[in-house]
Amino acid sequence: MQNHDFIHDKTDNVLAGLAVSFEEAERLLFTEDIGTLAQCANTITRAFNANKVDVEMLLNAKSGACPENCSFCSQSSFYDSRINKYPLLPTEVILQRAQIAKEGGASSFCLVCAYRAPPEKDFQQICKTIVEIKNKVDIDINVSLGFMTHAMASKLKSLGVKRYNHNLEAAESYFSKICKTHDFADRMKTAQIVKDEGLELCCGGIIGMGETPQQRLELGFSIASLRPEEVPVNILVSQQGTPLAQIPQIAVDDAVRTIAVWRFLMPKTILKLAGGRELHLKDNGRLALRAGANGLITGGYLTVGGNSPDKDLQMIHEIGLHR
Repeated sequence: MQNHDFIHDKTDNVLAGLAVSFEEAERLLFTEDIGTLAQCANTITRAFNANKVDVEMLLNAKSGACPENCSFCSQSSFYDSRINKYPLLPTEVILQRAQIAKEGGASSFCLVCAYRAPPEKDFQQICKTIVEIKNKVDIDINVSLGFMTHAMASKLKSLGVKRYNHNLEAAESYFSKICKTHDFADRMKTAQIVKDEGLELCCGGIIGMGETPQQRLELGFSIASLRPEEVPVNILVSQQGTPLAQIPQIAVDDAVRTIAVWRFLMPKTILKLAGGRELHLKDNGRLALRAGANGLITGGYLTVGGNSPDKDLQMIHEIGLHR
């Protein structure tokens, strides 16, 4: 079967509710017909998600001093990355940023903190802050606080948190190359706790960390097994002082191929363009939103900047989509 016919055949299968095998996904990833791959990923996206793009803003509400040694992360206490470090921000500051997110056109606001797991004092303050946001800002609240217990996840659910972010980061076969202080199973455990307690799960990863294309597929299949409502696709932005500071950049085509094939694996999820899209994709962000992606983070990330909401909303409008 020719590449063109194979891609269309797999598209029809996905639209009919059938799964794609690893071998089939690998053939999709390595196709020379990237145009048809992108078009078919877009067909799947539109079939299950219509023309809406989910727009999110996030806040790094507690920066640095993380006790984990993830080799991509400038917030790790193991590395001298010279980022701006600060403790948990006051409630009024976080509330103000949530209001800015709402006014900027975001449909959700994610409160992110660099913890292994949140200390009890900080967790209680975060819970009070969530209540304040719920009372004063009409926006969905998502959080990312590191490892969860059932009790903490249940508490967040009771406060009205919509979605919890906990990325797998890298394929299980590659994970020990990028982190030694915890393992892949630890991340899977928190993701499952989140699902068990009724929160929506946001779970993605980072590509371009030196992994093989097959390991990008492996990561995609692991994420898909959790049935997450949202999957952020981050493309490594090398950070000064980290072990991955000098790693070569991933090719644009490889990033687009990964996004497109992950759409075949997860036809109904919000597949969100996240960290690194401005650096690596540049104007190809438009292509990615027509090649499987249907969400983006706007206004910047944890320790690096990003596009303004106005610029991103204009891009969405120009390609015939809407938030």
